[in-house]
Amino acid sequence: MSYVTGVGLTTFGRHESKNTLSLMNDAASAALADAGLVRQQVDGLICGYSTTMPHIMLSTLFAEHFGLQPRYAHAAQVGGATGFAMIMLAHLVVDSGAADNLLVVAGENRLSGQSRDMTMQTLAQAGHARYEVPLGPTVPAYYGLVASRYMHEYGLTETDMAQLAVLMRQHASGHPGAQLRDPIRVEDVLQSAPIAPPLKLMDCCPISDGGAAFIVSREPVSAHALRIRGCSQMHTHQHVTGAEDLAHFGAKASMARAMAQAGVALSDIGYAAFYDSFTITLAILLEEVGLCERGQAGAAAASGHFSSDGAMPLNTHGGLLSYGHCGVAGAMAHLAETHVQLTRRAGSRQIPGTPSVAMLHGDGGTMSSHVSLIMERVQ
Repeated sequence: MSYVTGVGLTTFGRHESKNTLSLMNDAASAALADAGLVRQQVDGLICGYSTTMPHIMLSTLFAEHFGLQPRYAHAAQVGGATGFAMIMLAHLVVDSGAADNLLVVAGENRLSGQSRDMTMQTLAQAGHARYEVPLGPTVPAYYGLVASRYMHEYGLTETDMAQLAVLMRQHASGHPGAQLRDPIRVEDVLQSAPIAPPLKLMDCCPISDGGAAFIVSREPVSAHALRIRGCSQMHTHQHVTGAEDLAHFGAKASMARAMAQAGVALSDIGYAAFYDSFTITLAILLEEVGLCERGQAGAAAASGHFSSDGAMPLNTHGGLLSYGHCGVAGAMAHLAETHVQLTRRAGSRQIPGTPSVAMLHGDGGTMSSHVSLIMERVQ
């Protein structure tokens, strides 16, 4: 058994004076303060990777920088799913007895620390070295192919995807840490510049600087702890050219196992946090796990189903699409928002009612790696 006892999240956007270590430092300090712990009580550390500081020993580098001497240290790397994979690993490590209070942290100055071309070139390496990368596609291009196939298969439209972008911007408008807060309309999304048809500029998340951190403990040492009830992964492929089916992915199996482990049903879930690097990513994940029918994610968003005051509040901080995306810490912002929502510390963003169980799902690569979490409020 393990608990997320503290969270730390920086603002996302441009931080000219910050680098990977300083962003990680800011987030880690906030998480420790939130958990009510001091550094000497942290005996485990898990870090994500950083494209602006690709150090081969980032976990021990940060331990030295932050003043830790953990008895367990590890670094993880499964693309966009890394943030949630680190939480799952922390849960397993703490539950095994290898650590009592484990710091999970990531940060990156991807916006200010790299040129646009360098960022796109780095991310494009997720493609197949022989059959994809030499042809010049980028990550948006891979997701554009997925979007085209999924739209053909299930009738999802560009307007449907635009509805999800509008919803994420509505939610981000209430969060002072979000990178993009100006309101947008469906028409704005549809008229934005084409990036990788059918995906347009506003279908894509922005590149950001930022950091996020959590404390995962064996005991609920803070008054606002969330228990990790279930977690699971599924890895179906790495490359678009290696996928058996571009309309069905590993999210369904991963989430089903996490829910079975937690002993919950969809009817028990009161909050959802889902990876949303592109609008098509969010649509597919919501539909695969059963939060709406295939092809209906946009309609559900337009109806208010996923709004802050809807039946299934979703990414109430604005998600990657509007809060921002700084690499590994991008998805971790979803968990930070889940934590403050379930512990009723979200201030003006606080959703109605008192949901006690949340589902979270992250995706890495091109719908390649999937990590699902079920979290429950302790008090």
